[in-house]
Amino acid sequence: MSAQLNLFTNSKLSFDESIQILIDSVNAIASNYDHWVFAWSGGKDSTTLVTLIMTLIDTGQIKHKPKTIDVLIADSRAELLPLQAGADQISKQLVDRGANVHKVVAEMDKRFMVYILGRGVPPPNNNTLRWCTRQIKIDPMKNKMEALFNRYGSKMLSFVGVRQGESAIRDGRIAMSCSANGTECGTGHLYESVDESISDKLMPILHFRTCVIWDWLQIYAPSKKFGNWETQLLAEAYGAYEEDDPREINARTGCNGCPLASKDVALITILKNPYWHYLKPLLNLRVIYDAMRLPKYRLRKKGGHRNKDGKLAKNQNRMGPIALKFRLEFLKQILQIQREINDHAIENNKPIIDIINSDEEARIRHLIEIGTYPNGWEGSEPMADEYFDIHGNDGTIQKSIF
Repeated sequence: MSAQLNLFTNSKLSFDESIQILIDSVNAIASNYDHWVFAWSGGKDSTTLVTLIMTLIDTGQIKHKPKTIDVLIADSRAELLPLQAGADQISKQLVDRGANVHKVVAEMDKRFMVYILGRGVPPPNNNTLRWCTRQIKIDPMKNKMEALFNRYGSKMLSFVGVRQGESAIRDGRIAMSCSANGTECGTGHLYESVDESISDKLMPILHFRTCVIWDWLQIYAPSKKFGNWETQLLAEAYGAYEEDDPREINARTGCNGCPLASKDVALITILKNPYWHYLKPLLNLRVIYDAMRLPKYRLRKKGGHRNKDGKLAKNQNRMGPIALKFRLEFLKQILQIQREINDHAIENNKPIIDIINSDEEARIRHLIEIGTYPNGWEGSEPMADEYFDIHGNDGTIQKSIF
């Protein structure tokens, strides 16, 4: 493994040096703010950030204790169960230490499953349809931050767990978007989205290497001396960490069967643990998401479609939403996955999963019943797997030979 260099020398920052840089930056900057807000994704970096800062406050190494500490965690309604269960445990510990923990969730019609099954929008992808991160994570956090600002009436300081490592800082590479490797979904986007009129931003673990993160989460944080933090479930979601090889599995941790990941490494790793093996039916979610993208389940715009200004649309014959009758079938399949998991969980006294709750199911069925489609779609369009004439945005037409 190649060594990562710090800004000034040819040696790696030690654990103690990394922590001291964090302490110095927080003491120098954060003392000017009475209200601190943590954006907590439940992943390894943001969990390190919030538990470490709280511990350093308790031990007096961070001198300033603000009037309020608010911790925001987005309930995407699709989180990996060990991450969700771990976050619930840590939330209780944060409350015991005086923090206000807010689980924020998107409004009903914008929730992941309601948006797909009730409105017919296909699952997100990494190219033209990346709607999930902002809609189910970022926007609910932004809305809560605005509400907190209105309550407090003064500018806040937001702590964000963006971490790029020393080499990235040295080279000026601060990537804000999710990548497939080792990224907490949405953290970079949240950093970009914080409204600077209501909150300044601080990234105190930007320089942390991976081994520093895992030293904290697996060695120090769970110990009595440093707070007895419940971080074991989080570690299980990332896979084993070997002392002589400070790299985790580089899994994108977040949603069950994440449609954006090429391979659901995090879930596969969790299933290797016998305790969590009952979650195996979740692997079928990816099969369902892939099916939802197929032409035989979706509508297609007729050729010659024009925009409101009368000009031909650029993307002629484009595929669109999932047809109503197939949404009911997909809903049935997903509820069966949930039922199978929870029957086992209840029988064996294990955590249950909550993919679609009763209110969401009722809303999905209602939206289907009233024929809801995304804006610009009526439901009368042809199915996408039917033969069609290919229309160009310049008015040209290539007739189907069938």
